[in-house]
Amino acid sequence: MPGSAVATQPAAPSQPSMLLQALSGVLPDAAVLWSAEDTAPYECDGLVAHRQIPLAVVLPETIEQVGEILRICHRLGVPVVPRGAGTSLSGGAKPVANGLVLSMARFKRILNIDPRARTATVQPGVRNLAVSEAAAGHGLYYAPDPSSQIACTIGGNIGENAGGVHCLKYGLTLHNVLCVRGLTLRGEPVKFGALAPDAPGLDLLPLVIGSEGMLAVVTEVTLRLVPKPQLAQVIMASFDDVEAGGNAVAEVIAAGIIPAGLEMMDQAATIAVEQYVHAGYDLEAAAILLCESDGTPEEVAEEIERMTRVLRRCGATRIQVSASEEERLRFWSGRKNAFPAAGRISPDYYCMDGTIPRKHIGTLLRRIQQMEARYGLRCINVFHAGDGNMHPLILFNGAEAREWHRAEQFGTDILEACVELGGTVTGEHGVGVEKLDVMCTQFAAPERAMFFRVKAAFDPDRLLNPDKAIPTLARCAEYGRQRVSGGLLPHPDLPRY
Repeated sequence: MPGSAVATQPAAPSQPSMLLQALSGVLPDAAVLWSAEDTAPYECDGLVAHRQIPLAVVLPETIEQVGEILRICHRLGVPVVPRGAGTSLSGGAKPVANGLVLSMARFKRILNIDPRARTATVQPGVRNLAVSEAAAGHGLYYAPDPSSQIACTIGGNIGENAGGVHCLKYGLTLHNVLCVRGLTLRGEPVKFGALAPDAPGLDLLPLVIGSEGMLAVVTEVTLRLVPKPQLAQVIMASFDDVEAGGNAVAEVIAAGIIPAGLEMMDQAATIAVEQYVHAGYDLEAAAILLCESDGTPEEVAEEIERMTRVLRRCGATRIQVSASEEERLRFWSGRKNAFPAAGRISPDYYCMDGTIPRKHIGTLLRRIQQMEARYGLRCINVFHAGDGNMHPLILFNGAEAREWHRAEQFGTDILEACVELGGTVTGEHGVGVEKLDVMCTQFAAPERAMFFRVKAAFDPDRLLNPDKAIPTLARCAEYGRQRVSGGLLPHPDLPRY
């Protein structure tokens, strides 16, 4: 009041202002983004349906800066979401309300290529394809090759345990990483794995790979490189029935053949892709298989002959073997461009990522066809058939809220079918926020409690990429799903929520 002798106390600084003030002492102004205009590009990753504007975004350039940022956030209780290129399809890099996005995009140096040890030591912001390009002069390459390899980063590959078309023979990210260095939320350095054949103590490397940024922030990775094969050829095999094509996948593996790549696409997918990249696909086939063999010319010739016999026995109606490296790359370009091809024929598409035993590929495809009729939506199917990693693409119009809801329900049904058939809810895209509910179907309460205990061992305050990957007990109670065990739902007569 005017004339009052009582002094007004200044307001306590808010958490955002305290955070920005603390960050300004660690980073230059250009490395701290806080206005809505600057933070909006970070509101989502490849799962664009789930968005959240972060409190701020930081772009550090040194490990020391990352450590200071983490210590500040720990002290202030601010959630931190690590981010690479943002190509994740499950919302793993979606910001948290009133949280900080820690972008590792400026950590893009290849620190060392050791051709004798066949290793590459890189920072997490290095693109997947850039590793192979740097190692090519030594006759080496990095085997995991997700479709987004021209853009996705090694740090993100670590978080999601990325795969690719050659993961059947050469393994996922997990099988091609020797050592990971990082920082905990408290800014403490941590190391997983070793350059030696073994490391002392617990083997925690498989734990951090696929942990979706919930345990540590990756700062350096040592990758395993493999020699480039002398020759590679691809068989394109056509089938007049998708189930026959699916059965052929299982038969190839049962024959003791491990192709360098074994992919499958249904007719809807091949038509969409052919219009986009003109890969030379058989558009009359109900499904095609791409089966690659690599090695010495003698090894390739023998394996191509063996695969051809198996494929013909399984009912292949047409078999075409790539006659040149250019044709081989063209065959693969179609498969790797399936996602953008879907974007050309539909306003939106929803990419699923479930894994099933190979023998059930045909079964799942039949179920998806039934779901298409039930939900009134089209679905084109492309997948890493060799390891049963399915990528159905549900086509819909995101401008229609009801249609988007049907697409989500469609996707949920596909993932629950994967679990029922003895598979999992994710193969390489991670859980993120997309599959939290379906995790309640696959994992029982004791298992989920164990997951949280692992999380607490690294991040007891649950500030590092919180509310991702692991569903809470309360969430699963609200979801109302029951765990599938042995391929059977308990009490199938009861209605589902």
